[in-house]
Amino acid sequence: MTAREHDLVLFGASSFVGALLAAYLAGAAPADVRIALAGRSRDRVEAVRAGLPGIAREWPVLVADSTDASAVAALAASTRVLVTTVGPYARYGLPLVEACARAGTHYADLTGEVLFVRAAVDRCDALARETGARIVHSCGYDSVPSDLGTLLLHERAVADGAGALVEAELVASARGGFSGGTLDSLLTQLETVARDPAARRIAGDPHALSPDRGAEPMPSQPADAALPGRGPDGTWTAPFVMAPFNTRIVRRSNALQGWAYGRDLRYRERMACGRGPLGAVAAAGVTAALAGFVGAMRIPPTRALLERVLPAPGTEPSERTREQGWFRSLVHGRTEQGRRYTVTVSGRGDPGYAGTAVMLGQSALCLLSDEDGLPDRAGSLTPATAMGTALVERLRAAGHTYEVAPDRGR
Repeated sequence: MTAREHDLVLFGASSFVGALLAAYLAGAAPADVRIALAGRSRDRVEAVRAGLPGIAREWPVLVADSTDASAVAALAASTRVLVTTVGPYARYGLPLVEACARAGTHYADLTGEVLFVRAAVDRCDALARETGARIVHSCGYDSVPSDLGTLLLHERAVADGAGALVEAELVASARGGFSGGTLDSLLTQLETVARDPAARRIAGDPHALSPDRGAEPMPSQPADAALPGRGPDGTWTAPFVMAPFNTRIVRRSNALQGWAYGRDLRYRERMACGRGPLGAVAAAGVTAALAGFVGAMRIPPTRALLERVLPAPGTEPSERTREQGWFRSLVHGRTEQGRRYTVTVSGRGDPGYAGTAVMLGQSALCLLSDEDGLPDRAGSLTPATAMGTALVERLRAAGHTYEVAPDRGR
């Protein structure tokens, strides 16, 4: 791939997240990395490029439509790494994944769509393994903290001789805005699940992304939370909207490594709502709101009403909201010997935008520059199985926290 015209192509550069990622790469990528910006509209991509600093204003602009198979194939063949922000991925993503798998081009996205990842695995995993392409989904806030946090739990337990993990729980806290694009992806999946029984079975399967569903161990995984609860440290928790996706990514990582984390590992995720009576009230309120939203979206008349008032694709939080945001995920784990550990993953900035730009940008640079030190795997992968601790070190250097420590008091 060293003879290719570009080192890294950012597809969807004129989208909101794409523009943030372009700005991040302009500051984070080494000067000798040959980056190109791509999208459907030359004028819009050039407008993004014009706002970048220094030599980034000279990055080439490429035009391609995700529905044009020949253009997508040429785009994939022109670069060593392709990173895409074009969603909903179930609607636009599969041709690009297939083109990268066929061309032997490493690929990264920020999807949180179970049905898309399942379809991409089924269609492209074997082909990517043949060509050596690393197809890496979910390199943003979905699902880097979950995936790398659990990897660090496993590595610490191994280093301490503490045995395999038997349970792990992520408790997420965050402040940020809400994305019209994220909402569009969620609605696309809800719509598909509502009309397609096969899609509904996949979405409800805790091992939906397993590389070998029949080999998954029993007992089954804990159900995605539907009620308020208490975290390991006494914090009141509520269902976490990203848990139905993140948990499947973590379980896929475990299975791709021969269930190295623990053959009987039970993994779940919750959202922190605070302590004491106020925390309990907040947890109840969040739980009721999520249940009401999902229920309303399943009924055509109420869905149509909500779609009139919810943020549309392209509606994104303000710069101030993004700058004042933050995220903190605590991954609590217990081993078969009873040893307990907690991994802290945190960062500044809105997790879905500022945080995701760092995670996705460093994932792309990791696939490009750290290739010789990455796990010896190809095919349809996860952040943990494609990049592992190489990505952890990059994110630490970029200002994010990844710390693992034993729980002395538990």
